[in-house]
Amino acid sequence: MKNAQIPILGFAAFSGTGKTTLLTKLIPILKHEGLRIGLIKHGHHDFEIDQPGKDSFRLRKAGASPVMLISSRRRAIITEIMPETEPKLDDQLKLLDQSELDLLLIEGFKAEKFPKIELHRPSLNNPLLYPNDLDIIAIASDSELRTPDYLIKLDINEPEMIAEFILNHFLKKL
Repeated sequence: MKNAQIPILGFAAFSGTGKTTLLTKLIPILKHEGLRIGLIKHGHHDFEIDQPGKDSFRLRKAGASPVMLISSRRRAIITEIMPETEPKLDDQLKLLDQSELDLLLIEGFKAEKFPKIELHRPSLNNPLLYPNDLDIIAIASDSELRTPDYLIKLDINEPEMIAEFILNHFLKKL
């Protein structure tokens, strides 16, 4: 990723595996360790962050793009992508101010090339991703898996273990 100014680490899994649930537990642990964490989440649907009836929604629907919503607490920029194309992570990295971050976590973009932790629950009957993705550096599961020695094995239900891997292995190797 030529536009990554800081370390990026992805979490790749099929829908329903628990990526967001894990990240909501992992991020506070990493922040407690002093890391400034950013996140990019790939959505697969036509999502709305502003609501019908709100001025920003009406102005965007009238044709304004981008639209910036700003208050004393947060900022959001909504940009229509035309023509509709599948976003590339590296293009999104260009748009994100990384100067105040130590680590950027990525949810999704599993087909792109950057370091990832695969999340896998055998009970969901989905295939493993690592055999077809050489960028997977670890696998977090809720069951014992037979995987190659080069893959670090983590427990998906132990966010502290995953944070330790990120802090003491992933970030130290960079």
